[in-house]
Amino acid sequence: MTERFTGTFTQQEPIPEEAIEAAVAVMRSGRLHRYNVAEGEVGEVALLEQEFAAAMGSSYALALASGGYALGCALRALDVQSGDKVLTNAFTLAPVPGAIAAVGAVPVFVGVTEDLVIDLADLETKADQASVLMLSHMRGHLCDMDRLMAICNAHDIQVIEDCAHTMGARWNGRLSGTDGVIGCYSTQTYKHMNSGEGGFLITDDPQVMARAVMLSGSYMLYDRHLAAPAPEVFEAVKYDTPNVSGRMDHLRAAILRPQLRDLDRQVARWNERYEVVEAGLRETPGLTVIERPEAERYVGSSIQFLLLDWREDQIDAVLNRCLARGVELKWFGGAEPSGFTSRYDSWRYVDAAPMPASDRVLKGIVDMRLPLTFSLEDCALIARIIRAEVSAVYQAG
Repeated sequence: MTERFTGTFTQQEPIPEEAIEAAVAVMRSGRLHRYNVAEGEVGEVALLEQEFAAAMGSSYALALASGGYALGCALRALDVQSGDKVLTNAFTLAPVPGAIAAVGAVPVFVGVTEDLVIDLADLETKADQASVLMLSHMRGHLCDMDRLMAICNAHDIQVIEDCAHTMGARWNGRLSGTDGVIGCYSTQTYKHMNSGEGGFLITDDPQVMARAVMLSGSYMLYDRHLAAPAPEVFEAVKYDTPNVSGRMDHLRAAILRPQLRDLDRQVARWNERYEVVEAGLRETPGLTVIERPEAERYVGSSIQFLLLDWREDQIDAVLNRCLARGVELKWFGGAEPSGFTSRYDSWRYVDAAPMPASDRVLKGIVDMRLPLTFSLEDCALIARIIRAEVSAVYQAG
């Protein structure tokens, strides 16, 4: 009998009861706006920022409307201007080049390796083109952050880390988002904490955070933040920084605070599932497993593998055969964007030069979500299905 998976790849776990109760309390209060607090009350957003800064080991944190907004806010906080070039990954999702284009800047794409991380040799050749790198830790893969920071420091490049897929991950013990001058995170439904939409920006630089707070729409209420610089730091920026409102509200903050306290346990659960699928895919003919470096502590909320140098019709066959058995895979090699997947040459607002070595890698990337609603038995079944269908197509040639 042919095995079939009957779960869903888009079903998340319920919001914790503690978070639901906190959200209901906010709704009953009617005070949803972050600065609408009663006399002597701090508010859910300010408390969340304080707790997130502590969890990330950062001096300052700002809760925002989305991860994409956090990226745009970070660029503005570093005074990136229209026409400036910004380095970023060729392998990323559309909000990253979108944030760069939204401030009028120009993305300069850096290649991807077979480990699915930014090509540091390519970065070195392009380092003289820009003073900012928006580094996407795409699908949770961390590059050699020690080497990357050495390159960027040598060329006076400021690094913004897009940690949408690496909240809770570490490189050589350092939390993702703390190597660069700014770390940006997402709390969209498919990320590591779920508020539907939402995001964070962290930094240790008081001037950068003061600008970010003003940009986010604090008006002159910045003294109500618990994880921001002292009020006097705002004096130099408060009249010259535009309000580009993108605040988080108390309702989402209330939902997130209990999830933040549970983040380490959730990371361990994701990694259990990742390891089961990874083990099941090893030594599948024609399939390349992405080896994770010893220095990396990843968060396995999704898994990728490569079908390197396969024909498009073969990859289509794998995707269709797996889907017929209930396993939903995404492919980054398609000529047309599909769902959340697109490539650097899909974004026609960018004049991107061809990147043949990266194109070869991108064409072979197959991607799959690993929601925590999957049991370990589910993960083993999924791996068996993928292994069987990849093997069948590979052997058929």
